[in-house]
Amino acid sequence: MSVKDQFTSYIHSLQDRICSGLEAMDGVATFAEDKWERPGGGGGRTRVIADGAVFEKGGVNTSIVHGALPPAMQQAFGVKDSDFFACGLSLVIHPLNPHVPTVHANWRFFELYDKKGNRVDGWFGGGADLTPYYLVPDDAVHFHSTLKNAIDPFGPELYPKYKKHCDEYFSNLHRDGEMRGIGGVFYDYLRPADETDAQRLLAFQMANGDAFLHAYLPIVARRKEMQYTDEQVQWQEIRRGRYVEFNLVHDRGTLFGLKTNGRTESILMSLPPRARWYYNHQPVPGSAEEQMLHYYRPHNWV
Repeated sequence: MSVKDQFTSYIHSLQDRICSGLEAMDGVATFAEDKWERPGGGGGRTRVIADGAVFEKGGVNTSIVHGALPPAMQQAFGVKDSDFFACGLSLVIHPLNPHVPTVHANWRFFELYDKKGNRVDGWFGGGADLTPYYLVPDDAVHFHSTLKNAIDPFGPELYPKYKKHCDEYFSNLHRDGEMRGIGGVFYDYLRPADETDAQRLLAFQMANGDAFLHAYLPIVARRKEMQYTDEQVQWQEIRRGRYVEFNLVHDRGTLFGLKTNGRTESILMSLPPRARWYYNHQPVPGSAEEQMLHYYRPHNWV
């Protein structure tokens, strides 16, 4: 079985496991599934949860798409007259309680072919990152440590490298590089040297996907019953506004999906149900909200 077939099978299994784990944590809401087809080739399974006891809105989506690479992406990749194949799982979960962090993750595989069908390039990419609105440092340590433990068997140098990449990527450059959260790991363009290396990278990708529930659910369990105020919800919505800004201005996955005639509803699933923007908003000096601004900068959590 080819690497792309193995990974396609894996992301469908992972989608089932993640949805089951999140439903069990919520206890009320369940995922609704929407299967769709892409006009240019392929399709996907969008699963959305909403109005739960814990999760206000979220999606865990898989897609397997293929066809002619659009001109804008040909220019971005520096290729001409290419076909592509892309498969992956992408998720974003927005909890109701502002003490429970938003989480994002995706794991994907991409291939390029010439017009004769010969594979000319291919790579893995992905990662996971956490966006808390009020942070208990132990939660950050747990999240980062779980990701690090999954990655370390593949090389002790990888977690620091991909953690730094995540800090740099998930930043709003138009806001002086303020991170949208506290990071995690992010990697892209992991190209296999040969078939043996392709299996190694596949195992690496699966180890990261398998770590997700272990990294996130214990944090949700610890924070979901905490009491919160209207003022804390307002801060949550202000920070969600920063999340929206990143996704619509900087995120390559969002831009790729829209430029390749992807399914708009599934792509914009990542946006929260409610967000706020105030002109020149500044937290009260000495408040918990002001302290969070210091956490939205790179920190060594492990």
